[in-house]
Amino acid sequence: MNLEFSHKPDYFLFAQLIIRHIENYIQKHPDADNAIFDLRDVYELFRQDKASATTNLDGIMNIADEYKIETLNGDEKLISRYEINAKNNSLLIDFNSNALTSLKNGKPIIAPDATHYE
Repeated sequence: MNLEFSHKPDYFLFAQLIIRHIENYIQKHPDADNAIFDLRDVYELFRQDKASATTNLDGIMNIADEYKIETLNGDEKLISRYEINAKNNSLLIDFNSNALTSLKNGKPIIAPDATHYE
């Protein structure tokens, strides 16, 4: 009997989780133009998947920063910049102001196409 299995993290699932977490954060903090999350919170968000909250977090954020919002100027990325600071155990996210305004006005988040991702 040969059992084939894979222990590949689902980057798109974790990117979706972080985007929903950001969306909730924006609803609770409507005046924020950036967010700082403790990496311990990210660890809990990812259901204690240590690899995804540490080593794989940059790959997950590379997908998360492809999520867009419809704006007057066309679809724009929600995340303009992010920084993982291991020394301070934090994840800093700066938001695109046009996309943030559209999200606050009820525009839906547009997920990247997982079938065309490199």
